[in-house]
Amino acid sequence: MGSRRVGRPSRLPPYVHAFVDRHGRARHYLRRPGAKPVPLPGLPWSPEFMAAHEAALGTAAPQQEIGASRTMPGTINALVVNYYKSGSWLHELEEDTRKTRKRIIERFREKHGDKRVALLRQDHLLKMLDEIEKPSAKRHWLKAIRGLMRSAVPSMRRDDPTAGIANIKLPKSRGHHTWTDDEIGQYRKHWAIGTQQRLVMEFALETMSRRGEVVRLGPQHVRNGRIRIKRTHGSRDVNIMMSPELQAACEAMPKEHMTYIVTAYGKPRSKYGLGNDFAKWATEAGLPSRCRLHGLKKGGMRRFAEDGATTHELMAMSGHKTLSEVQRYTDEIDREHLADQAMAKKRNRG
Repeated sequence: MGSRRVGRPSRLPPYVHAFVDRHGRARHYLRRPGAKPVPLPGLPWSPEFMAAHEAALGTAAPQQEIGASRTMPGTINALVVNYYKSGSWLHELEEDTRKTRKRIIERFREKHGDKRVALLRQDHLLKMLDEIEKPSAKRHWLKAIRGLMRSAVPSMRRDDPTAGIANIKLPKSRGHHTWTDDEIGQYRKHWAIGTQQRLVMEFALETMSRRGEVVRLGPQHVRNGRIRIKRTHGSRDVNIMMSPELQAACEAMPKEHMTYIVTAYGKPRSKYGLGNDFAKWATEAGLPSRCRLHGLKKGGMRRFAEDGATTHELMAMSGHKTLSEVQRYTDEIDREHLADQAMAKKRNRG
């Protein structure tokens, strides 16, 4: 009696077909259109089975790729190689997010690259999380590894070991200090128009921009009293009018580079280098350590809100997509000032 086909089991790996031979033993083959069937040993989803499955699919890194010599099918190394090629990595994540997560993934790969993906358990990941002290670092680590592990399903394992791990909640904090008008005035007094130090401050403050947006600013983005900003972190791009202060700061800068903010060698600054440099500039202006670049974004939001800008007007300028995001940046509005405005309106109504 010949072999007979087994009823299709649930959640078999891709292209896997199951049969029972004449001796009653289950057989599994990988069948792809136009390719010769490849027998697969062991039980579906076992380490032995998944290693053979990956090899048959040709998912291991090509020999010419950097790091191929340390990439074996079924390992964390192989998973990372495949993840970096995936649409979820290349098309669903912002460039800055990929840079942050890649640093975490590469450290994870350095420690565990030769281990089997199929053998990784949730308790292993929880132990790794416990070894990280800062909540913010825990949060970044879990997001990076969760994305990596999700990409392993179903080709390298049948479940996501991070699925039952709760997201890391950060302790309540007021976040970066929101610059006051006195601090803004002190910085302006120290750094004159025509310096990069002054332009960075004016741009971050007047357009409520992040450091990644500041370093991209160049003459090509300024035209007819307006400025175009390609927002990062998923915010909408904007094209807004320039304040007199920002326009003066831009006009005073040299125009020979594609970006206004450059190093001593005329090269564009990185956003990480700019953050460190700005901390030094603020210190040189005699400001306390709480005055940092991101706080200027909050200061700009505060100033516009105190001048009467509505939430939707703030969203149109900052590029934020939700009301809650705007509220997070404007929770330090001068309430005494707003209370006085409300009382003045009441008196005017008479």
